[in-house]
Amino acid sequence: MQHSQQYELVDEFLALFREDAIYTAPHGRILTGLAEIAEFTRRVLPGAMENATVTYELIDVLFIRPDVAAVKLKGQHYTLDGKPDGHPNSPLYVMSKENGKWLLTACQGTFQLYPEFDIPSRIPPAPETVEAG
Repeated sequence: MQHSQQYELVDEFLALFREDAIYTAPHGRILTGLAEIAEFTRRVLPGAMENATVTYELIDVLFIRPDVAAVKLKGQHYTLDGKPDGHPNSPLYVMSKENGKWLLTACQGTFQLYPEFDIPSRIPPAPETVEAG
């Protein structure tokens, strides 16, 4: 998600979704099905990062079943000089594993109006790599 948005890669972004996905954008726009998500994305993604960038931090993953997961993220847009641009967002993505690939199935993008109520990540940090020798 982050890579496709940062580099405005519409096709890469759309490849993340199931055909029947539902998506609520952070501003509240409700999109149903890949065709509707694609029409919206082709209008808004090109040029969106001209004066900004976006990052996402993984907060938590709940495996509902081995092939279905709820993924909680924290996102933030930044100006090109690294200053936060607007409110952070706190998306929740339900993903399903289809033919070995994880796809976005139901997505809710929500602005986080009160960052002071932030929830720390429950994902343990990656272990540091130590080179042998």
